[in-house]
Amino acid sequence: MGLSRRGWTIVLSVVVAAVFVAVGMLVRVPYVALGPGPTYDTLGTTASGPVIKIDGTKAYETSGELRLTTVSLSDDVRLIDGLGMWISGRYALAPRELYFPPGETEQEVEEQNAQQFQNSQSAAEVAALRHLDYPTKAIAKEVVADGPSSQVLKAGDVLVAVDGTEVSSTEDVHQVIEDTRPGDTITVSYRRDGAVTRDKITLGDAQDGREQGYMGLLLTDEAKVDFDIDIKLADIGGPSAGLMFAVAIVDRLTPGELTGGEHIAGTGEIASDGKVGPIGGISFKLVAANEDGADTFLVPKDNCAEAVRTGPDGMRLVRVNTLDDAVNALETISDGGEPQTCAAS
Repeated sequence: MGLSRRGWTIVLSVVVAAVFVAVGMLVRVPYVALGPGPTYDTLGTTASGPVIKIDGTKAYETSGELRLTTVSLSDDVRLIDGLGMWISGRYALAPRELYFPPGETEQEVEEQNAQQFQNSQSAAEVAALRHLDYPTKAIAKEVVADGPSSQVLKAGDVLVAVDGTEVSSTEDVHQVIEDTRPGDTITVSYRRDGAVTRDKITLGDAQDGREQGYMGLLLTDEAKVDFDIDIKLADIGGPSAGLMFAVAIVDRLTPGELTGGEHIAGTGEIASDGKVGPIGGISFKLVAANEDGADTFLVPKDNCAEAVRTGPDGMRLVRVNTLDDAVNALETISDGGEPQTCAAS
C-alpha cells in the first residue's frame, strides 16, 4: 500500500528541510558576525604575567578592576549560522568587505590591526606620563623618501625647535606649521647622536587638500623617563584599548586607588595628548562589561548617544573626552561623588 497524499507531503517537507539545512551549513555568506568579546583587567595578570609591568620606579598596588573591552568578530559565517546569530539578538551581521577590504589579504588586515594595537599602547604610555607631568619629546618616526625633510632629517631624530619655537610633542610641531604654506622655508633644530643641529626645510604640498606646508614627516611622541613600561596582552587588535591602558598606568604610578575597589570597564582610542576618540561596537562592549561584573563604564563622548540607547540597565555610563576626564571621574566616584554621565551630557 502506497503513501497517502499527507504522507508524501510530510516526506517532501522533510527532504526540503534537510536540503535547506545542508545548503545552510555549506553556503558561506559575505558577512561577518559581531558580538561581545572578552574583557581584560589592565590591572591584572595573564599567563604571560602582569598586563602592565613597570620597572625602574615605584609602582603601587591597587585593587578593583580596570577592564578593557573587545568585540568578537566571526568570519567564515555559514548561512544557517548567520540566521541563528541574527535571531539570537546577541550578534549583528555586517558586510565582510567593511573588515576585509577587497584587494587586501586577511594577513595584511591582521597586521594592520596589530600595528594599531601597538600604536595604542605607545600613545597610552605617553598620554599617561604627560598627565603625570613627565616631559615628552617629538621624534621623527618616518621620513618620506624624496620628501621636503629627506635631505635634513632621519628617522630617530628628536625635534628640539621649529622656527625658533621649542617643541616637545607632535602637537607642538603642528601648531608651529599651522599657518605655513607650501614653498615656505622653516628652520628646524634637531638632536641626533647627542648633538643639536640647525637646518632649513622648504615645505612641500601634501596634495590632500590641506593648506599648510608639508614636511614629509611622520612624528611620534615619547616620554623622557628613566623607567620602563611594558604592556603584554596577546590576540588583541585595533586602537580601542588605549584609554584603559592609560588609566591603568596612571593608577599604577600614583598612590591610592583610582578604582576605589570597584569594577570599572571602558573603551576608547587615545592620542598621545590625552584626547579620547570614538570607537565601534560600543553596544557589544557594554554587554561584555556587564556580564563580567562591571557597574561603571568609561564612554568616549562621541559614543554616548549609542551607549545610552543600548546600555544595560543600571550601568553607570561616564562621559569622557580626555584622559584627564577619565581620571577625574574615577577620583570623584572613589570619593563618593557622581561624575558627569552620558545621560547628563
